[in-house]
Amino acid sequence: MAELVYKQIIDDLKEKIFSGQFADLKLPDERSLSETYQVSRSSIKRALTKMANDGIIFKKRGSGTFINPLYIKNESIFNYEGSNLGVSDNFQMNGKKPKIKVLEFEVIPPTDELQRDLFLQPHDFVYKIIRLRLFEDEPFMIETGYIPIKIVQNLNQTIIEGSIFHYLEDAHNLAVTKSFLSIYAEPSNSVDQELLNLKENEPISIMEGIFFLDNGTPFEFSQMRFHYKYMKFNTIVSVP
Repeated sequence: MAELVYKQIIDDLKEKIFSGQFADLKLPDERSLSETYQVSRSSIKRALTKMANDGIIFKKRGSGTFINPLYIKNESIFNYEGSNLGVSDNFQMNGKKPKIKVLEFEVIPPTDELQRDLFLQPHDFVYKIIRLRLFEDEPFMIETGYIPIKIVQNLNQTIIEGSIFHYLEDAHNLAVTKSFLSIYAEPSNSVDQELLNLKENEPISIMEGIFFLDNGTPFEFSQMRFHYKYMKFNTIVSVP
């Protein structure tokens, strides 16, 4: 419950940040926030520490806690938290989760590349799942995933319209806890342009990788093709 409380505080503060409620880019002090949210100082401290680690805010000794102006300007849609690496959990904009539109769902034999990437044999068939992700009604990503049937046998349309990783945890007690991701860009193709409302001369940003179960088994190869304006990732660099 304590973990849920601090996350709710973060979500509410982020919503207020983007709605311009802190015009001077300064947050109230911990005591005031504790009174506002009717929670302990430790919950407030935990929320602010997480936000500071994510680069959303920074503390200036003797002056208070301030909002990072670059965070407001360049909000990343990828906000990884916890142990689940699912897109449904970790991609959000202004606190909003993306919608899902299933474009294709079929079973196919693995290509040579999939056999290599997911350590499959030629007879190890895979689900091919293509989904469009949208914020409100604005598409931002085409996601193509390949999942071996031998790992999960009963995927269906209803499951893939939600979080597959959540289903994996709830129904099979398996968790996706590690991934190797590559990020690059290339010219958009006709499908990208149609689905993501891109012009012919506009590029596509790509993030692709392999997701692993907590026991080390490769679970999915996924390629995510982003509208370029949504491909923003923020990081914190500390100099010793």
